[in-house]
Amino acid sequence: MSAAPAVEIVDLAVDLGGRRVLEHADLVVTAGELTGLVGPNGAGKTTLLRAVLGLLRPAAGTVRVAGRSTRPGRAPIGYVPQRHDFAFDFPLSVAHVVVTGMTGALGLLRRPRAADWERVAEALDRVRMGAFADRPVGQLSGGQRQRVLVARALVSQPAVLLLDEPFTGLDVPTQELLTELFRDLAHEGRAVLMTTHDLVGAVDGCDRIAMLNRTVIAVGEPSQLAADAALWMRAFGVGPESALLRAVAAAAR
Repeated sequence: MSAAPAVEIVDLAVDLGGRRVLEHADLVVTAGELTGLVGPNGAGKTTLLRAVLGLLRPAAGTVRVAGRSTRPGRAPIGYVPQRHDFAFDFPLSVAHVVVTGMTGALGLLRRPRAADWERVAEALDRVRMGAFADRPVGQLSGGQRQRVLVARALVSQPAVLLLDEPFTGLDVPTQELLTELFRDLAHEGRAVLMTTHDLVGAVDGCDRIAMLNRTVIAVGEPSQLAADAALWMRAFGVGPESALLRAVAAAAR
């Protein structure tokens, strides 16, 4: 008997402000794979992640994580929001930001114990930020802050990792460092789902790609999808001479 998918989305519809943002969306995210979720602005990528987190109630359809319906803070999910969604102006050290990723396990009242701080140190070492544990988070560069958010998501040792545009505003070396980390985390047995506007990077670095524009248009290996220009034209609303098609095809070679 095969194991249940890490994340299973079936016929999902989500309404925001009285408008249907997602409809008839189907997606399976498998443990051991890095899946890139791509689509234009307004396609519903962040909305889909928030539905997986249990923060949005579906208008129709189901979302299951490890075979169960999701509840906020209860599912085995680590989440890396877009950097502008996190308040870096709080006077916290890097270690104290990371330990907030354990709030679901600790509760609001229990103070972290020695074992919890050990997990914080392990998560920071994983993103090569161990030497910055005591530094105020407000003093970090954009790339360093992003790595802290990844450590915060990892400290709870989740089975599923959701990443919302993790490369926005980062330089190429930091993007490459994070891509390597995300691939390693997936291949260790986690299910990693990442939204990204970096289509070339997604084709080059992801195990699978899911193309979204209010619904899931296609899911497959990057080399297979890159060869089908019609899918990219449908997902992104571009013409047959678009530079996007040439870039995606070149990345798959």
